[in-house]
Amino acid sequence: MATWANVGSTAESPVGLGPIVAYFARLGATGFGGPIALVGYMQRDLVEDRKWFSREDYKEGLALAQLAPGPLAAQLAIYLGWVRGGVLGATAVGLAFVLPSFCMVMVLSAVYLQVGGLPWMRGAFYGIGAAVIGIIARSAWKLAGATLGKARMLWAIFAVSAVATGVTETESVWLFLLSGVACVLAAERPRALVAVLPWPILLTGLHGAADVPQLWRIFGYFAEAGAFVFGSGLAIVPFLHGGVVHDYGWLTEAQFLDAVAVAMITPGPVVITVAFIGYLAAGPIGGCIAAIGTFLPCYLFVIGPAPYFRKIAKNVRIAAFVDGVTAAASGAIAGSAFVLGRRAIVDVPTVLIALGVVGAMTFLKKAPEPILIGLAGLVGFLLQKG
Repeated sequence: MATWANVGSTAESPVGLGPIVAYFARLGATGFGGPIALVGYMQRDLVEDRKWFSREDYKEGLALAQLAPGPLAAQLAIYLGWVRGGVLGATAVGLAFVLPSFCMVMVLSAVYLQVGGLPWMRGAFYGIGAAVIGIIARSAWKLAGATLGKARMLWAIFAVSAVATGVTETESVWLFLLSGVACVLAAERPRALVAVLPWPILLTGLHGAADVPQLWRIFGYFAEAGAFVFGSGLAIVPFLHGGVVHDYGWLTEAQFLDAVAVAMITPGPVVITVAFIGYLAAGPIGGCIAAIGTFLPCYLFVIGPAPYFRKIAKNVRIAAFVDGVTAAASGAIAGSAFVLGRRAIVDVPTVLIALGVVGAMTFLKKAPEPILIGLAGLVGFLLQKG
């Protein structure tokens, strides 16, 4: 496919939109580990190995994704699609990245409703969670090394952001903005400054068939989550917990944990858990509406400012700001790995699983993450069953 829609990438090995869409479809179908791992895969595969995008493309996309509300990995994917193919590229990449995991979650949701829960899932997640932490930790370190270089100030921002995220268990957009401003000041110093279908089964969740007001509530709630929750897709989980469990009562505590587990055992963006929640609340239509409500704002937040962000990104001050935001984002990712690790690494077996995954990824360069995740899940299931 021709690269006529390329909007200005400086990649060493530019390719057409087709291979990029195929890559993101594959990543959406096989990329485990959540947003932290997924952005690491993109940096490794698209910048380091294939050289389809330059480091500048990647850094700009990561900075924009951190500044805009919504799921980090999906926004970075959409931005990279925009770089290569404008609005068409952003749309194609976004759909390719999200649809595989969306379809898997919809199938799991249907099974969940039929059998009344997935108790085996927590056993598998016991091992999968530890494996994911291993993948995340290694990806976070590689991401920091690739984006921060030897700049001491950027590493200092990275450390502050990592500690702040680890302690507060949240990611602050104000910290990202302040980091960008700090780098601008440092750079200046040398210069002296829905329509509803009629079949009831498509609207039936845990509490019977949903009505039109219920569907609007689902769309409004998840659109709010997509529009106002900053940081990685993981940041949406505490926001959803309050509304889904306490405010609306769509799910119980146990069912919400199952929803998070579904997101972690399926590839692609973790935020796809919203489809599971929507399905349980209002059937297949509810799952679709929840997913659309969540992803539509992040799509618009990327393709709207992307042309302007791209034009001004080469400005010295803006470039310094992007460096600061990127350093803070990398630190937040490392801090998130610590937060998740405290929940997933709970005993000796999970420590060994995490270390085993890190070792396999370090010394077996071609070790595929889906196989490692699958083996970890099987080990966890067997350990919990025993």
